[in-house]
Amino acid sequence: MNANKRVFLFISFSLLLYLAFSYINIAYRKKWEPFDRINLISDVVVRLQEKKALGEDTYLAENPTKKQNNGQEKIDSLTVRSTNTTDTAPLPTIDSTKAKTTTFSEALPLSLNQSTILSFNTDSQDVVLARFIKKLIALKNGKKTKVRIAYLGDSMIEGDLLSQTLRTLLQQFYGGNGVGFVPIASQVAQFRRTAIVSSSANWKDLNFKNTNKQDLFISGHVFFSSGNDWVKVRDNTSKDTTTVLGKYLLYGAPTDSSSVTVNKKELMLEEKLLFNRTLISHNKDKSITVFSADKGLPLFGLSFESDHGVIVDNFSFRGISGLELGKINSNLLKEINEQNPYDLIIFQYGVNVLYKPNDTNFSWYKRAAIPVVNKLKSCFSKADVLIVGTGDRAFRYPEGYQSAIGIESLIKEQAQLAKQTDCAFFSLYAAMGGKNSMVSWATQNPSLANKDYVHPNALGSRLLAKHLFEAINKQVKKSEKTSFHETE
Repeated sequence: MNANKRVFLFISFSLLLYLAFSYINIAYRKKWEPFDRINLISDVVVRLQEKKALGEDTYLAENPTKKQNNGQEKIDSLTVRSTNTTDTAPLPTIDSTKAKTTTFSEALPLSLNQSTILSFNTDSQDVVLARFIKKLIALKNGKKTKVRIAYLGDSMIEGDLLSQTLRTLLQQFYGGNGVGFVPIASQVAQFRRTAIVSSSANWKDLNFKNTNKQDLFISGHVFFSSGNDWVKVRDNTSKDTTTVLGKYLLYGAPTDSSSVTVNKKELMLEEKLLFNRTLISHNKDKSITVFSADKGLPLFGLSFESDHGVIVDNFSFRGISGLELGKINSNLLKEINEQNPYDLIIFQYGVNVLYKPNDTNFSWYKRAAIPVVNKLKSCFSKADVLIVGTGDRAFRYPEGYQSAIGIESLIKEQAQLAKQTDCAFFSLYAAMGGKNSMVSWATQNPSLANKDYVHPNALGSRLLAKHLFEAINKQVKKSEKTSFHETE
């Protein structure tokens, strides 16, 4: 037998052996910890679960129910629904009593439940995120206005996870349509389901990781054509053919002769600011194609949005801590605030700060993040800011997988960051269930997190978004109750 044949047979036999063990491990729920992270078909199972969760968000967007009780829908009955079947399964729940761990309460010191937004510098009876909540109530009462949310985060919100469910629920309750911001290109374009994006391969992507000199967008990216590049984007949040969406091109300072081709029609770009927002289509079409031959034209992305209602922009960037936002040109941010104003900025980072299993001191992160958050508050003067504390993450210690020993120290610093910058605070750690919730999420069936013990999957992200939505709604109800009593 020649060497090549022996190698082929060895690889084939090994593959079959691994597949057999993988099948036994899942089909018969046999647990062998060293094998858990190399299970060959575990990703397939997770993807099927994620597909169901993604399908539910699409289902919700395509089948909005009529508003009841002044727009307050029941969300406890949300189910995971596949787009290919009529079967439904209840969303997995977690023990809410675990969200109030003693150590976490002592560390903040606060007692948090799964759906609470806090403000450290106001009376407990006051409404948190007051300006944002006031605009939501105006929408609810029929005012034709637009409420815009920037959801800033790392890989935890990649592919529009978490933010897609928050968008769906807010738009159902308060009105609005459209996926919002979509970048010219993305490494997770094939994973994202709320926007279907295809583009040419030669776009030049300057971003947080490879440059310090460019005027980057909030997304951390700016794109330049190689001389013959295109992008086609389809909004996949709704199949309602009667919905009219505005499609906007977001770009940087062009030259005097800059133009793009939109659906085969040339469009001269007349705005010359550091940030420009130009309406390129306003109709019932859900997709648009943009071609650029101008190598000097900085492009940020496209935005799909209704004329009024809630718009949620996902700005995910893998592997960052949020400190990178401090690099963005303040003048550009201020121009965004003038043309594309945000009412709420969500700042969700932390998982890339806690990357060593034995780290416990994160005061350096708070000190470095304070000027970044203050910069965002200064440039986006009309926006409320919500600091979202990191979710649980686990490492493998001698006793097995457990929550990082420094997780609550980091969350304490993030809470202090919110306090010292006068921002609101929401804890993903509490929403997940507190200490060792990541281990539980990753190992339960169906799982709510990936076996990297870092990232919630689509099911888990949907559950977290539901808690955040409920927390926002609590503030809406508090504001309405306060207004009612003031008018008595």
